[in-house]
Amino acid sequence: MTYSTGTLARIGRIIGILVLVLAAMVALGPLLWTVTTSLRTPAEAFSNPPQWIPLHPDFSNYSAVFDRIPIGRFFFNSVIVTGLIVIGQTITCTLSGYAFAMIDFPGRSVIFGIFLATMMVPLQTIIIPVFVIIRYLGLSDSPLSLVVSALGSAFGTFLMRQYFMQMPKELGEAARIDGAGHFHTFLLIYAKMAGPAIATLAILNFSGFWAEFYRPLIFLQTQDNFTLPLGLVGLQGNLGTGSISVVLAGVVLAILPSVVLFIFAQRYFIAGITAGASR
Repeated sequence: MTYSTGTLARIGRIIGILVLVLAAMVALGPLLWTVTTSLRTPAEAFSNPPQWIPLHPDFSNYSAVFDRIPIGRFFFNSVIVTGLIVIGQTITCTLSGYAFAMIDFPGRSVIFGIFLATMMVPLQTIIIPVFVIIRYLGLSDSPLSLVVSALGSAFGTFLMRQYFMQMPKELGEAARIDGAGHFHTFLLIYAKMAGPAIATLAILNFSGFWAEFYRPLIFLQTQDNFTLPLGLVGLQGNLGTGSISVVLAGVVLAILPSVVLFIFAQRYFIAGITAGASR
């Protein structure tokens, strides 16, 4: 039996859709389980066999989160820390990406290669010297310690460089002929064209640092300075005796900002990713 080209194309699209649906189910399964478990009673949380839909939804788990920990304070700390990091990395990575893409200076390729090589160094291997520097700066047990130590990013620089490299250099050359310097050329021309890539970088940074746990665990000691991921540990109770349903209710509240941000900004995110991957 032979198939026409159109039939084979339709079969390929159907297979592709089925694969994507399966991948979506695998990706969304843990999230759905988290949401449904946050609505269970403690007795239902460990029922066997497990049930996807709670028989008696218990919304009191969410009010229990506010009763057991100062989640409002943790949320405020996370907003401040994450917001400052996103703004800082957007500025530094956009400027450095533009420099590596548009400015021809000696050793540019070598320096960029060394810069990218830092992505292969795990954070755990450099956390001690970073902590020493933070103490030397007098930022111990301060939310600013999380901001200062995350103002630069090799990945963000790489992302912005790839985006700038596909832009026409003739625009910058014309601006410089008219007397504009590199900074004015970047600010008035290229930065305005880099909106999708900047939005992508901001979304990735927000999602990553909003959920960050390791550095806050190392740098922060006072509860009033805790960010949301670190503060949620208090829901576990002494020796992990807290209700798993309450813990997951806190997790659901913590991931809502990232989900909402991605829903409203996914158009810019997809545009920035696809454009940055073209070269």
